[in-house]
Amino acid sequence: MFAGQSTEQMAGKLTRRAEKRLVTQARSGCEEAARVLVEAHQDRLFAFVWRILRDHHESEEICQEAFLRAFDALDTFSAEFRFSTWLFTIAYRLCLNRIRRRKSVTGDLDFSAMPSTEPDAADRVAESEEARRLKDEIWSAVDRLSVPQRAAVLLFYREGMSCEAIAKALGIPAATAKSHLHRARAKLRESLAEMVQDTSRIRALREAAS
Repeated sequence: MFAGQSTEQMAGKLTRRAEKRLVTQARSGCEEAARVLVEAHQDRLFAFVWRILRDHHESEEICQEAFLRAFDALDTFSAEFRFSTWLFTIAYRLCLNRIRRRKSVTGDLDFSAMPSTEPDAADRVAESEEARRLKDEIWSAVDRLSVPQRAAVLLFYREGMSCEAIAKALGIPAATAKSHLHRARAKLRESLAEMVQDTSRIRALREAAS
């Protein structure tokens, strides 16, 4: 284990101090520091990229390219940013370039990767047919968001980024990031409200039939 890693990690994420120290060491050619940075961010980065592109092979390529570009340009990295934010910035731009080339975005989202504070209860709920349908509906609603809105939602809810950090990661003004979140929430509320109404109708019909 890398020195200091266990005491400077919170919820599986490096603290700002640990990240800064590792970047400094990686700049000096420390391969172990670079390895720790990769291991600390690779899963979260892949989850983010995959939810934008929804293609396993392309997501792996984008993540690899993002890390390569980040380490190649480490001398230009500014300490005012989190390394993670900078990494997500690079990956997001690569995703946009890939989307422009292929002209469309297709695929499914993996709701099972969402964190849960009660895994046992979540597993029990997930076994029901209705729960699986609701999961599909939720991710379908997310999928219908524009790419910037979807990215903002994922960074806010999955990465816990502030609007300011999201703005930096997406290369947009903070006001635009807030606008993306506001519009995304409004669209999701509308979609989920329709879904709840449909579910209520189905439940009422089942009760009437019984």
